[in-house]
Formats: sequence, C-alpha cells, structure tokens
Amino acid sequence: MPIIKSAIKRAKQTVVRRERNVATKRALKDAVKAFNADPSATTLSAAQSAVDTAVKKNVLNKNTASRRKALLSKQAKAAGVKLTAGAKKAAPAKAAAKPAAAKTATKTTAAKAPAKKPAAKKPAAKK
Repeated sequence: MPIIKSAIKRAKQTVVRRERNVATKRALKDAVKAFNADPSATTLSAAQSAVDTAVKKNVLNKNTASRRKALLSKQAKAAGVKLTAGAKKAAPAKAAAKPAAAKTATKTTAAKAPAKKPAAKKPAAKK
C-alpha cells in the first residue's frame, strides 16, 4: 500500500475509474450478446449505441468501435435485419429544419436590436 498522501488518493481514484470502466464494458458485452441472440433492428441499435457510449467514455478506441460496428452491421445483413425507413428519413428532415429556424431567429433579433458601441479599453496598470 502507498504511504504518501497523493499516492493513496491516486489508488482510490484508480479503483473508482476501474469500476466505471468495467460497468461500461459489461453493458457493451451484454448489448452485443443480446443482438447475437436475437438479431433485430432494436437490438442492433442498442448494441451500436453501447459501442458509441464506450468510445465517448474512452473505454474503446474509435477505430476499434468502427470495426465492431461494421461487424454488427455485417451480421445484421446476414440475418436479414431491416432498419425502418421512417427513422432514416425523419432524421435529415429534423436536422435541416433546425438550422433554418435558427437562421431566421438570428436575423430577426439582429434587425431589432440597436447597435452597441464597443467598450473603451482601460490602460494597463504600470508596476
């Protein structure tokens, strides 16, 4: 066991991080096993989401995640899993609608707001 205070704290932090990483890995493995047991669009989505979560939490490398997601997609295609067409079409429509709404909102508020003068800079204090 460490004797120095900072080493004791570091050991405690390592234990907490390890537990968090193990939980993320376990969730990933469970999601992939659920997909392998019952290949469907929902289990595929859950497995790919678990892979993305592991990347976000720095448990998996992004290239490893990409490889695993490609393997999941390949297995889904072999199993005849069909993704819903409605979900694919709805996502781009929402993405396109948001920027248009944001642009109109900024134009109208910019036109109504009076122009402000920049604040005068104070001279730096000399030592």
